[in-house]
Amino acid sequence: MSFRRVFGIFLIVVGIVSLVHADEILNALKGSCRITASTQANRFELRLERGSCAGDRDCHESTVTEPADAFTGLSLSDLGRDGSHVDAVLRAEAGTLTCSGSVHESALVGEFTFEPNRGFVVRMGQLGITGFNSNNLEAYTLFRIDSGWVQSLQKEGIQGINSDNLIAMKIFNVEPTYVHSMTALGYPTPSAEKLIAMRVHKVDPAEVKQIRALGYEPTLDQLVEMRIFKVTPEFIERMQARGLNNLTISKLVQIRIFKLDE
Repeated sequence: MSFRRVFGIFLIVVGIVSLVHADEILNALKGSCRITASTQANRFELRLERGSCAGDRDCHESTVTEPADAFTGLSLSDLGRDGSHVDAVLRAEAGTLTCSGSVHESALVGEFTFEPNRGFVVRMGQLGITGFNSNNLEAYTLFRIDSGWVQSLQKEGIQGINSDNLIAMKIFNVEPTYVHSMTALGYPTPSAEKLIAMRVHKVDPAEVKQIRALGYEPTLDQLVEMRIFKVTPEFIERMQARGLNNLTISKLVQIRIFKLDE
């Protein structure tokens, strides 16, 4: 038997073992659910609970808002049909969540089941992303994390992407267009963790251009620090108007920290 054929069989066996292992750890999740109209227009508020949330350490609770078209089998108008039974289904690449119950006082209250998608785990493994369990796949489903989006980030050369930080990257809207806007300014491609920090603190490419126009060349770390301490273009201009034209970024940050401008 040739080496190529032996190696091919080996890969098939490894794939089968991986899928069996996934079957063992990716169990369905069950709990209670509640869906109401959100205070945001055209959105639902979805609340999930697993375990007793009255002092139970095993309690898992999450509340998210979802667009009005997120569920099949449920519309905002259905929440006005008191007593009706509804099966609200939210499908994503990472899995399928079904909330089944009755409408009472403008809320769908019932039980949910989350079925993880093992095919998604296999596709993510092919992208080098591992470490999945039913809990994070449920979160991936709620935040619509899909393999196409992950692949688009990897194509940008972002290092350090893993199954844990992808949720934060999605929540804080780390997209290829944002990475482009920063690398177009001459910055190296930020790591996953640095991109999260930049988005959390709202580092804005347009503001970076303003800061540069005032004579500064901040690093990515300095941009985050400047946002944290509110060293804005307006603040720099105010300092320059006072004749303080040669202040370093570090000095500007210190002025903000110790409120020396007041």
